[in-house]
Amino acid sequence: MRRLLNTLFVTSEDIYLSLDGENVVANREKNVVARYPLHTLSAIISFSYPGASPALMGACAQRGISLSFCTPRGKFLARVTGEANGNVLLRRTQYRVADNPAQSCLIARTMVFGKIHNARWSIERTRRDHGLRVDARRLGDVSEQLKRLMPQLLRQTDLDTLRGLEGAGATAYFSVFDQLILGDPAVFHFETRNRRPPVDPVNALLSFAYSLLSHDCAWALESVGLDAYVGFLHRDRPGRSSLALDLMEEFRPCVADRFVLTCINNRIFQKSDFDYRENGGVFLNENGKRVFLQRWQERKRDVLTHPFLGEKVPWGLVPYLQALLLARHLRGDLDIYPPFLWK
Repeated sequence: MRRLLNTLFVTSEDIYLSLDGENVVANREKNVVARYPLHTLSAIISFSYPGASPALMGACAQRGISLSFCTPRGKFLARVTGEANGNVLLRRTQYRVADNPAQSCLIARTMVFGKIHNARWSIERTRRDHGLRVDARRLGDVSEQLKRLMPQLLRQTDLDTLRGLEGAGATAYFSVFDQLILGDPAVFHFETRNRRPPVDPVNALLSFAYSLLSHDCAWALESVGLDAYVGFLHRDRPGRSSLALDLMEEFRPCVADRFVLTCINNRIFQKSDFDYRENGGVFLNENGKRVFLQRWQERKRDVLTHPFLGEKVPWGLVPYLQALLLARHLRGDLDIYPPFLWK
């Protein structure tokens, strides 16, 4: 079993990363402010503009440490990767399947099935735990709508129809998302999913969580030898890690959305954790990102029983295990790709 290591998040906008022996060093105006042993890290995500030294990039590539650069607001910019992992035959198989719409649909529909299943389970969990504080009848209606949708997904052989059903399920799910929020309604309320920029704190949190989740899925796919940029549900687009977006679909409700809901409902975030811009955009400020990332790392260390493998694993390894199962399916070891079905 792969060991879950730490992810180093650089949230200060003026930090430059360099290499000193076997350590990554954080520098501010040529002064060392912190250092971290490379062997304890699986990934580094920098939200800083100064960047990193070529020596550090090379060290990360040689050791298989994912080094990603994002804007301070969380928009992905670039990722440093070393020599491709895995068997070239696996990637050639991936490309052939991606070029075949019918074969792509067989994999994509199980991923979308996992997403709708986990969205429904998220609604049901709120109904069970907070039935007296929410509109249980409305939540029940949407849950039943998602339940009826699930058998249709598994019968689909056309990608465009599958995308339409996925969109219908997402619309139904987000129509009651505000019911799942039990925190301060004056600050945390949800009307619709929006981004680029997010215009309220809930969407700001969701966007930041999706950005981190996408990075984790891309790292997982690359670590098992797959190409994170060639997907089955999301088609090719320059600069877009389409397969990472495919893989993260089933994790959106149970990883990103539930994490955001838990933080809001436990009053982890306050209005002061957000920057409100003149253009209407709302973003986590530096303190808000620091709190978010600390809780995110803690969540990744929580243990669950994997529904398909039956093994106890930390949440942080689940994307890797699903990427491994996808690789096994493409190799022919599994008849179908088993999605992650949250329980």
